[in-house]
Amino acid sequence: MRGKVGLFGGAFNPIHVGHLRVAEEALRQFGLDRVIFIPTARPPHKEVDVPAELRFRMVELAIAGHPGFEVSRAEMDTDGPAYTVDTVRKMLKLYPQGVAYIIGADAFLGLSSWKDSDELIQLCPFIIAPRRGIDPEELRRPPLDRAEIHLIPMEPVEISSSEIRRRYREGLPVEGLVPEAVDRFIRAHGIYR
Repeated sequence: MRGKVGLFGGAFNPIHVGHLRVAEEALRQFGLDRVIFIPTARPPHKEVDVPAELRFRMVELAIAGHPGFEVSRAEMDTDGPAYTVDTVRKMLKLYPQGVAYIIGADAFLGLSSWKDSDELIQLCPFIIAPRRGIDPEELRRPPLDRAEIHLIPMEPVEISSSEIRRRYREGLPVEGLVPEAVDRFIRAHGIYR
């Protein structure tokens, strides 16, 4: 894994400190060259009501000052939904040293429903963040057993973007859940009201 580029895709609606912690652990523990956050414009599996440009900007603010973190428009500048398999193919051309896809255990369990999942499993290894309630053995059941997986040895992150959105809507505190710069941006733009 050493020297590979970590790809961390998602809606990041909003990006939160849990995302950053997972990325930091992946970068450090697996000796990655860097971690590239890839906000998706139109996720194929869910509706996102916050414009992609605002989510992209939140990621930029969250990773500012983090050496080894970058953000990419790879899934922003596509027509129609962006599929992970296409993104990984594109990134492999840019980074011949190889890429690894960073993903939560819950999302990894749904991988077989993704476009061209059989090919995706062959294209790159997966760095998996633990989730409470998910037995690591579940990650090795067919058809996922064909994937090269590396579990991040860390405590599961108990923060969810949906809970953060709810807290903003209801005027509840979010301290410690999102980076301060992201919180200021959300409040300045009235996102999640």
